[in-house]
Amino acid sequence: MKCIAVFVIFLVTVLAHGLPHAEGGKWVQTPYQEQKVLFEFYFDEPEKINSALYWIRAQINPLMEDPYNQAPEFMETVVVIHGTEIVTVAQKNYDKYRDAVERMRYYAELGVKFKVCGLAADDYDYTPKDFYDFIDVVPSAITELSHWQQQGYALIKADVKIKKYSIEEIR
Repeated sequence: MKCIAVFVIFLVTVLAHGLPHAEGGKWVQTPYQEQKVLFEFYFDEPEKINSALYWIRAQINPLMEDPYNQAPEFMETVVVIHGTEIVTVAQKNYDKYRDAVERMRYYAELGVKFKVCGLAADDYDYTPKDFYDFIDVVPSAITELSHWQQQGYALIKADVKIKKYSIEEIR
């Protein structure tokens, strides 16, 4: 009987005053240190590399800004490419993927290392000379991913989805 009375009091309070609500979120400045990050790019559509490159920006830009002020040349970022997006770094496809290539070139100038799987390159009949000068061709994406993880790099698998709704539609 006592439980019912407590529930009734709670129900009357909720009906009279509404549910309690939080004050709202708060900004937290996580104390980031220098990072060692390994991005895995393996996409079913070459164009997804455009979205994935924003993941690199999302890792680098906050660290370059206040309060961290980290110089990009001291950030350790590696990208391993081994899906259909390999065609974006083949020089013969420059006109089609110009924006992505120039963004990768910019990131490479900041110190990001781009690695292409040699097995995948072979599947596409590419040789190392088919790629840009900021691309290193490695024997295998899987062994490369393992290598960098053993060096203490955090693996981030860029999982790019197709955006069905605009922000305005779902906000």
